[in-house]
Amino acid sequence: MAQAVPFLGWKNLIGQYRDVGAPLIDMKYIVVTGGVLSGLGKGITASSIGLLLKRCGYKVTSVKIDPYLNIDAGTMNPIEHGEVYVLDDGGEVDLDLGNYERYLDVVLRRDHNITTGKVYQSVIEKERKGEFLGKTVQIIPHITNEIKRRIRQVGMDDGADITLVELGGTIGDIESAPYVEAVRQLRSEEGRDNLMIFHTTLVPVMGVVGEQKTKPTQHSVKELMAAGVHPDSIVCRCEEPLVDDVRAKISMFCDIKPEAVLSAHDVGDVYQVPLLLHSQNVTTFVQETLGLEIKEPDLATWEKFVEKNQNLKTEVNIALVGKYSQLKDSYLSHLKALHHAGVEVGVKPNVIWVDTPELKDENFDEKLAKMLDDIKASDAVLVPGGFGIRGIEGKKLALKYARENDVPALGICLGLQVMAIEYAWNVMGLEGASSSEFDDDSPHPVVDLLPEQRGVEDKGATMRLGAQPTLIKEGTMAFDLYGSTEISERHRHRFEINPEYIDKFEAAGFMFSGRSPDGIKMEIAELGDHPFYMGVQYHPEFKSRPSRPAPLFLGLVRAAAKYHAERE
Repeated sequence: MAQAVPFLGWKNLIGQYRDVGAPLIDMKYIVVTGGVLSGLGKGITASSIGLLLKRCGYKVTSVKIDPYLNIDAGTMNPIEHGEVYVLDDGGEVDLDLGNYERYLDVVLRRDHNITTGKVYQSVIEKERKGEFLGKTVQIIPHITNEIKRRIRQVGMDDGADITLVELGGTIGDIESAPYVEAVRQLRSEEGRDNLMIFHTTLVPVMGVVGEQKTKPTQHSVKELMAAGVHPDSIVCRCEEPLVDDVRAKISMFCDIKPEAVLSAHDVGDVYQVPLLLHSQNVTTFVQETLGLEIKEPDLATWEKFVEKNQNLKTEVNIALVGKYSQLKDSYLSHLKALHHAGVEVGVKPNVIWVDTPELKDENFDEKLAKMLDDIKASDAVLVPGGFGIRGIEGKKLALKYARENDVPALGICLGLQVMAIEYAWNVMGLEGASSSEFDDDSPHPVVDLLPEQRGVEDKGATMRLGAQPTLIKEGTMAFDLYGSTEISERHRHRFEINPEYIDKFEAAGFMFSGRSPDGIKMEIAELGDHPFYMGVQYHPEFKSRPSRPAPLFLGLVRAAAKYHAERE
């Protein structure tokens, strides 16, 4: 007679499918999902809820889930996906993480961005190492367990009281299905009192009657519930405030309390959204649902920022000279940094989008004239970063005009490099000066590869990424703006000012007021005889915050306001 195999318990059996062995910690989770269509403001919703809870005294962290197969956003086209946001640790992530850093005033890491590429890569590597002990590797439980592990790990590493999770995409997308299932499992494992779900939907107005329609919301919530996930709150994106009978209808059809149906109607400024949600009692609702101590958020500084922003009267025109302007999100952090600086200065920056013409373009002269007209109508010029030669000639001409006519100008990353190339040509007389990124045969490669990359066959193999220190000379404009001799800013580049030309530049008046600690990498350049003409190799826009604007953007907007006043 065969010997009976001892039963090892339900936990071992269930553990094959659910991550019941994971340590359950005293943490709360808030998951924000979206339906109907993308771009409804899941990130702003999550950031706003996080802000309210942080102002209550809770430690809040965030996770952004992107269902695409890319490992990160580093290789993605800005015109398709928006800007690549860079973190202190060098992580190249989705631009929504910028919202979290700005609203929560925190420093995030690459682990705060979960992508399908990262999840599958990790699971496949574990399978190759034999960590699954020969089992068939499947979406459930292996992929969903990896998703839950990553979400939990972020919260544990940060010692957070509350972890916000934004699930990118829309409910019903095939790419999002494993994440929705992971959320369902996470809620079951952590307990309903420890995980809340906010679902953002669209409430459109159709026809001349102007009636708010609820069907898109009903179908979206039905899709979510069919996956086993019942939302605690529905955030309704609409043009006008949600009317009471529509709120009641959504409440009934979606099995949601009326007070949990939130109106996220259009407001003049996204920084009003936390106040809008707070006015609908969302702060107390979240604390009650999660069993937290009821606290009132301290919103005094936030309200002051919003009030100042609503009372800006004077406009200054900032020409943003770039090549990705087809999608404004390509320069989202620049726009936010200008906004923060404008509120501090007391002016409203009006961005003039300037597309740079190419020499090979048809009607080049006509396009160039239009570009220069836009520059002449502006109170300042901003040349942001980028890659590749396209648009360089137009940027050179724009900066030449700004330099010669005392128009305030700020060049960032590639913008600094173009400043140096233009100065080498037109002031130093180095005809043919260029970057080795554009011209390997330039007689004067005033911009060259990073020293660690020279001689490397794969030029894209290494980038200088993340927070790096910069030492600033006293008595310079950079020192006046930062008020310190040592700063840390975020980088994302492969090319830099060629050290062989440093002495020649400075002899000609192009001063490097900020350098790396070893003195080899040029970080900040400025012209002493110009009201404001500065270039930086790093990206100051990523560290700008409401009520604490990036110093260089603050300097640019101040100079623009002065230039505007002098022209009137």
